[in-house]
Amino acid sequence: MSKVRLVPAILTNEPEALERMVRQVETFTTHVQFDIMDGEFVPSRSVTWEHLAALSTALTWEAHLMVREPQRYLEDFVRLGAKKIVFHYEATGAPGEVISLVRKLGRQTGLAVNPDTPISTIAPLVGEVDSILFMSVQPGYYGSPFIPEVLDKIKKFRSSYPDMEIGIDGGAKESNITQIARSGVDVIYVGSAILLQPNPGKSYQHLLSLINDDITHTHRQGKNKPPGGW
Repeated sequence: MSKVRLVPAILTNEPEALERMVRQVETFTTHVQFDIMDGEFVPSRSVTWEHLAALSTALTWEAHLMVREPQRYLEDFVRLGAKKIVFHYEATGAPGEVISLVRKLGRQTGLAVNPDTPISTIAPLVGEVDSILFMSVQPGYYGSPFIPEVLDKIKKFRSSYPDMEIGIDGGAKESNITQIARSGVDVIYVGSAILLQPNPGKSYQHLLSLINDDITHTHRQGKNKPPGGW
């Protein structure tokens, strides 16, 4: 198992909470995901690009657009400095056009996939994007229940696309973080298990240590295993 990255995901509809979360994240990492919701594609609404524009931060960040017709939002988030634009396959009737627009704007493209969307549906687009983001909850809320069947989907996808960057978003916490890391993902996006905890920095480091300790243990087991098995 290779190194797995852990990225905080900021989701809030309160500008004051956005500012607080950003300042907290700045103390323990350099990369963050901002979750943007329109109240149409998902039931909830979040802060907008205007709220992000009012912030000053040196964080590298990506925008996860849980919005209908994401093409309407692209230029605003690119102008603000998003490194990557992640949009949902299910949010547009023309995902290929959205990918082309993001490319023309000079940004990386991520394609997010809801839990019920089959891999076969997105297969024609995989070669056009920089990463695939598997949702392991129904999107739109902090603390939504984790859907473990998504891990089997990720394993299947990894076997078909060994070089694609794979992310997972939703429901990751202390009790399942190592199971998630073993599924073949490159990036785990974590919201409430970091940012709604009393000490977000400590929670982040704890989750990261669980991943790294498991990777080290698995690696050692592999090195110590004799040829032909036990």
